[in-house]
Amino acid sequence: MAIEVRIPTILRTYTDGEKAVEGSGTTLAELFADLETRHTGIEARIVDGGKLRRFVNVYLNDEDVRFLDGIETKLADGDSVTILPAVAGGMV
Repeated sequence: MAIEVRIPTILRTYTDGEKAVEGSGTTLAELFADLETRHTGIEARIVDGGKLRRFVNVYLNDEDVRFLDGIETKLADGDSVTILPAVAGGMV
C-alpha cells in the first residue's frame, strides 16, 4: 500500500529535503510509525502522546483529519496525506 505524504518545508530536514515521501499503513498512526523507520525524528514532530500535535494540521485527500477519526483515520492505497504546521502571527 503506497501513500504519498507531502512534507512542509520545516520538516524536510527529516526527509533529506524531499517535498514528498511514500509511506504505508492502514491508519495515520501506522503511517507515521512507518515514516519514522526511514526518517528518524519526524514522528515526534507530528505526534505527541498518541495524538496529533496541537499545532500540526494533517489532511487526507484535502480533508482535515480532525473532522474524521484523527490519528486513527483509515487510509487506502493511493491516498495523499498533507502535513501542514499551523501558522500564527500578526501585528500587535
